[in-house]
Amino acid sequence: MQNLTKINNPYSDDKDFSGCSIFGMMDLNGNRFSSEGPVRAIANMHDRGNGLGGGFAIYGIYPTFEKYYAFHIMYLSKTAKEKVDRKLASKFNIIYDEEMQTKPANVTEPPLVWRYFVEPRKIKPKDEQIEDYVVKAVMQINAEIENAYVFSSGKNMGVFKGVGFPEDVAEFFCLEDYQGYLWTCHGRFPTNTPGWWGGAHPFNILDWTIVHNGELSSYGINSRFLEMYGYECTMQTDTEVLAYAVDLLMRKQRLPFELVSKILAAPLWNEIDSMKAEERLLFSALRQTYGSLLMNGPFSIIVAHHGEMIGLTDRIKLRPLVAGLKDDVLFISSEEAAMRLVSPNLDTFWYPRGGEPVIGKLKNQKLLETMNPMESK
Repeated sequence: MQNLTKINNPYSDDKDFSGCSIFGMMDLNGNRFSSEGPVRAIANMHDRGNGLGGGFAIYGIYPTFEKYYAFHIMYLSKTAKEKVDRKLASKFNIIYDEEMQTKPANVTEPPLVWRYFVEPRKIKPKDEQIEDYVVKAVMQINAEIENAYVFSSGKNMGVFKGVGFPEDVAEFFCLEDYQGYLWTCHGRFPTNTPGWWGGAHPFNILDWTIVHNGELSSYGINSRFLEMYGYECTMQTDTEVLAYAVDLLMRKQRLPFELVSKILAAPLWNEIDSMKAEERLLFSALRQTYGSLLMNGPFSIIVAHHGEMIGLTDRIKLRPLVAGLKDDVLFISSEEAAMRLVSPNLDTFWYPRGGEPVIGKLKNQKLLETMNPMESK
């Protein structure tokens, strides 16, 4: 316990419960753009972090290999890589693999990071969906192979994260060489969990990613519920359950995020009791069915997957979240200043209410749904 405290709080300061920064930027036309804006924005919130975690999720970065799953894997030992290589070869056709491009930067004890483009082998069980097959393989590697962690597993997207301030992580991974149409970013201030490479944000499964400001006191019950569906939480950080919950609810059970938001940030029972009969039946059923996926604690999050970026806070908004639009670019951020650094003259900005999602979609997917917009002042 003493070592964990030293890792998370080397200066013996009191906890900063408002720490962590999140930022998302999405071109709603699908036009790809460089790292310049996202990195400047998240670096502007430098004081919300402490250098113990930073990361980025980028969508649309591998057009040459867009049909294949892109695995980003960190290794803490040579033996771990040998074991993972054998595991991957038994389950996938490896189309291409390489050590990921990095350069010296102000990050702490970087592991070996490797990139694989893979497709599931034809020997997969016929009654198993391909995406479930991939999820199962990721879970097996993370749970069974010591010192190896799959931290990105989607198609035509990638997660880049580590121990350092986000701008230093961007430099380490040479993010100036990448372009994507959707970027989410995170600067971490760990409070209850270790600041280590696998525990940095974003958290990912398939093409779903989560960045999170806050903490989840419900981690135990959340993780036990998810284990019933084959998910294993191995990253020692509460946020991991959010990524798996979104994958379960939206991909496997095909719920729209409007309903998912009412599971993760559920209305209070006295609010449900005062609803009209039809709504009361719906929200009562959601609470009874998914009570173990209620995220208890203060949070603001950005959920992303191909074609969609979503912002959400807990139901009483104990963590900040603002949103803005400039032409066809949607911004979601912990701070308005970060958005205006990238786009000083926003067309619109607003402060979403607690538990009410902001949903941005590509135009060819019926574009944009936003809630409670306010005209810019």
